[in-house]
Amino acid sequence: MGTISARVPDELEAELDAYLEDENLDRSTAVRKFLSEGLEEWRREQALDQLSAGKVTFSRAAELAGMSVWDFAQLARERDVTWVDADHVDDDLEAL
Repeated sequence: MGTISARVPDELEAELDAYLEDENLDRSTAVRKFLSEGLEEWRREQALDQLSAGKVTFSRAAELAGMSVWDFAQLARERDVTWVDADHVDDDLEAL
């Protein structure tokens, strides 16, 4: 396992300390949790952006997001992302 060290503003550290107390977590666990959640959200946004730009098929975007196609469809609907593209419909249907 690698090690990451970062300097943060005092306000952010105070907020983290409050979170640690509320959630009864140690600092390392909390930082790993936030990093994991942030990267998960980033992967989803990247997948939605690529889908919206027509760079990937719907099924590939779901894969990039680390989600099932059904969960990704719900996310795309929530974010109002249009994903039906005539060029990719056959590929998407085949993947399902």
